[in-house]
Formats: sequence, C-alpha cells, structure tokens
Amino acid sequence: MSTAVHRSGLGQAALDVERIRRDFPILDQTIHGKKLVYLDNAATSQKPRAVIDAMVRYYEHDNANIHRGVHTLSVRATEAHDEARETVRCFIQASDASEIIFTRGATEAINLVAATYGRANVGAGDEVLITAMEHHSNIVPWQILCEEKGAHLRVAPINNAGELELEAFEKLISPRTRMVAVAHVSNALGTVNPLRKMIQMAHAHDVPVLVDGAQAVPHMPVDVQALGCDFYAFSGHKVYGPTGIGVLYGKEELLAEMPPYQGGGDMISSVTFAKTTYNVVPYKFEAGTPDIAGAIGLGAALNYINDLGMERIAAHEQDLLAYATDAVGSLPGVRLIGTARERAGVVSFILEGVHPHDLGTVLDREGIAIRTGHHCAQPVMDRFGIDATARASLAIYNTREEIDALVEGIRVAREVFA
Repeated sequence: MSTAVHRSGLGQAALDVERIRRDFPILDQTIHGKKLVYLDNAATSQKPRAVIDAMVRYYEHDNANIHRGVHTLSVRATEAHDEARETVRCFIQASDASEIIFTRGATEAINLVAATYGRANVGAGDEVLITAMEHHSNIVPWQILCEEKGAHLRVAPINNAGELELEAFEKLISPRTRMVAVAHVSNALGTVNPLRKMIQMAHAHDVPVLVDGAQAVPHMPVDVQALGCDFYAFSGHKVYGPTGIGVLYGKEELLAEMPPYQGGGDMISSVTFAKTTYNVVPYKFEAGTPDIAGAIGLGAALNYINDLGMERIAAHEQDLLAYATDAVGSLPGVRLIGTARERAGVVSFILEGVHPHDLGTVLDREGIAIRTGHHCAQPVMDRFGIDATARASLAIYNTREEIDALVEGIRVAREVFA
C-alpha cells in the first residue's frame, strides 16, 4: 500500500531528528516513569523553543496594542504582527498579504466564511457540498447555514479505503450548488484528497471551494494559487505554533465583497450613529485586539519549518507513516481504518477486544500519548461501523524507535485484556 504524498524531498539530506528533538523542551520528560512518546500531533503539535522564545520576547519587550499607536512599543508590535502576516502569505503562496486573515483557528475561519459569504450567497433550495470524511468543524457551520436558509447539505461518499468517490462527487455538483467545502487531509483517516481535480470540477460550474487545511499544512507544501481554491483554513497549533491562532486565506475579490463577520474596533473606517463604513481587507474581518503574541508565535513556527525544509519534512514523515502502517497493521487483531493510497500523518486503527479508550489508557501508562475516540468525525466512524478508533499521528520529531514503542505498547494492551 502506497502512502506517498510528496517524494521530491527524498533526494535531499535527511532531517537530523535528534537535533530537532532538542528544540522541543516538552519532549524531555518522563510519563509514569517512561520516556514520553508523543503521537497525538493531529490534535495538537508541540512547540519548538523558537516559538516559545518569540512569544516571550514580545511580552517582555514589545507588548502593546497594534495599529494607530505612535509610541515605540506599539510600532514594534505592529511591525512584528505585519511580518507574521507576510510570513503566512509566503508559506501558503498567497498573492497578497491582504488575503491573509488571522482567526482563532481553522474552526473560526470556516465559520467566518459560512456566516459571511454563505449567508450572502446561499438561499432557499440551494446546496452546499461537503464530503463524508469531514471534521465536525467543516460540517456543523454548513448545517447551521442550510437550516437558516432552507438550503440542502449534500455529502459526497467515500469508499472502504477512506478515499473520496470522485465520480460521485462530481455528479453531486448541481446548478443549485453554491459552495463546496472539503478537507485537504482527513484528520481521522489521513486521506489526502485530489484537491486540484475537485476544485477544477467545482469551478467548471462556477462554484467556489473552501479547503479545510488544518491537517495538511504541517505535512506538505501548500500553494493556494496552484490549487486554485477560493478559501483555505488552517490552525496554528497543529503546525508547531500556539493555540488560539489560525488563518483564513481568501481570494481578495471575494473577501472585498463579503460582509463583516464581527463588529468592533479596527474593522471600521469611520463610525457615526447614522452609518458605519468598513475597513479594507484583511482588517474588515479582524475586529478588536487580535492575538498579537499568537500571530508572532505562528510566524516563528512557519519560519522554523522553512528552515528545516517542507520537502524534507514530508519525506521524513512519509517514511515514518509507511513504517508505522506496516508495523501496526501487521499486529494480530489490529484493523486499520483508512487505507487510502495517498495518506499523510495518521495511522488509525482498532484492536480486537479492546476499546480504544482502554488501549489509550494502557499506552499512557507506557508513556505513549495517542488520541482515542471519534476525533470530531462521527460520520466517518458511522461509515466504518465503529464508535471510535485509536489514532497515532506523526510529526517532525517522531522516530522509528517511537513507533516500535507504540507497537510494544499495543502488545502489552492485548495481553492485559486477553
């Protein structure tokens, strides 16, 4: 089974993973007397010292509110925040920094689009198309919109491997489709969707596409212009940045036409009791004091990744994914959930006779952190006829030795519940 995503990094020098691990102070600890093995990166990744230091430096030296302040601290804080926006722009290859909106995470970014573009463009009898592998964050906002507008939510099916049925997806795009919202990478299955084909199919019907990129940005190069997507959302905390910060990319012409998401300071040009005029993008969508330290931390995280090289990161993680898939999948009683040909970052599985929560508890006693449950993807669980899975998810600092520890921990759990 192929798990390849981006192989062009294989010709480059391999990552020095032991050096990288020293950049992440949280990894240097024991859990229940065992060396920590952190395999819960799809939920949140750990933070390198460069990110921690950047945020501390802001609070210790530059802490002030941004925009319009004339004193030195405000000017420095504003410059650092602007630099972070430009770093994000470069990282996902947007054409202009005005297309980068800071949000609280991918969830808020998707809700922003549903509440603004969606409310303005979806009406009674219209349709929004998603897929059966979506995270709840890319289901519920569209359900709310459809219920409010009297529209219909359409769901493209997936096959037994967890791959999108592309022909069925295309057939579901109708004259009433007003939005397509899809995951780049499934958080529960690791499936990498054929985004370019999907976007081309939607655009052939003049339908815009929003991409939930939360699980893709940490694992592979993302070029929003090459993809052609209209919106792209991701979270900082899954890409080695802080929690509470995320990004919405939107094409400038769409953002300019969309109504504001929230009202308040900085999203206005002028306010009277008779009328308010709104600021230009991206500020129109950034009401109130932003998470300045979070944006700076996210910028530091993306710079850290750039220094390592995303192609090398992808190659390292693909090697780990293939190793983990074979090692875990070959264990007696293990059933892999999600066996798509193109995958990234995730090995989901169930162990016969052992509930995933019980497995996770045993693994924790061995110092191993995984995620157990429905992973905010209950429709995926329903599709495979299960309630939950155990999910091991990978990052730049993980090693084959840690996969071996996971395998041994699964053997221990099997013996405990035999």
